Amino acid sequence: MDKPRIGFVGLGLMGHGMAKNLVTKGYPLTVRAHRNRKPLEDIVAAGAKEVQTNADLARGNDIVFLCVTGAPQVEEIINGKDGIAAVAQRGLIVVDTSTSEPATTAKLRDELAGKGVLFVDAPLARTPVEAELGKLNIMVGADDATFARLEPVLRAFCENVIHAGPAGHGIALKLINNFMALSIATATAEACATAARSGLAIAKLHQVISAGGVNSGIFQMIVGKMLENKGDLGGMKFTIANATKDMRYYTHFAESLPTSAIVGEAVHQSLVNANLLGFGDKFVPSLIEAQEKLTGMTIVPKA
Repeated sequence: MDKPRIGFVGLGLMGHGMAKNLVTKGYPLTVRAHRNRKPLEDIVAAGAKEVQTNADLARGNDIVFLCVTGAPQVEEIINGKDGIAAVAQRGLIVVDTSTSEPATTAKLRDELAGKGVLFVDAPLARTPVEAELGKLNIMVGADDATFARLEPVLRAFCENVIHAGPAGHGIALKLINNFMALSIATATAEACATAARSGLAIAKLHQVISAGGVNSGIFQMIVGKMLENKGDLGGMKFTIANATKDMRYYTHFAESLPTSAIVGEAVHQSLVNANLLGFGDKFVPSLIEAQEKLTGMTIVPKA
């Protein structure tokens, strides 16, 4: 068989598209069953094999991909009941595409190395739309030889495969990327509130930002989408709760180096505030709704 056998856990918004691309492009795929079976059905129909435990994902496979929420979930899959670590054979590669915590990544990498198992940090960028299209970005922390082995597999669901550097550099790059993205998002929401409070039309703010150096994809996903589609806050499909988690990991990482995290802490607390106001399950553009609640102003245009 010329393609490695792959196990996959985490068929959520991103993971479904990744797994679908792997199986439809000819990779022998094993997926773990979950309470919500809906995302599993078309992948199994396309030829994937279904198993019941995390340990089953490691048996007989060459690579196991993890695509879950964060560090606690990654640790549970590796070391929890019926976990991968209990059965992993020498030569297995575990690729963690989650946005996890660098300290957890390093600990698991060292633990699995003792069993002859490689643990590779390879977090993702872009959205579920690109996941379905096979056009994600991925940042891989691995030695040159391991990266060379993984790159053809990663190209099944990625447009841009970036070798960030040695082990640990993938998750570092992802956290810094998310810090910058979420800084823009929180600043955008605050700017909209200030504009609304001053009486300035949000459309005029959008017009001038769009024409200058401050413009960005994040700004357009939030304000451009909101104005274009009369209040649509779904332009950036990433929940505020997950964004808060990522910023917590970023500030811990910066402090561990140490470097100053003054802006990072402010962004993190802005996201914490939005969670406390009840917007955690909404997407990041709903930071504008949080600003509405804080200021008592109407900002989001009504359809």
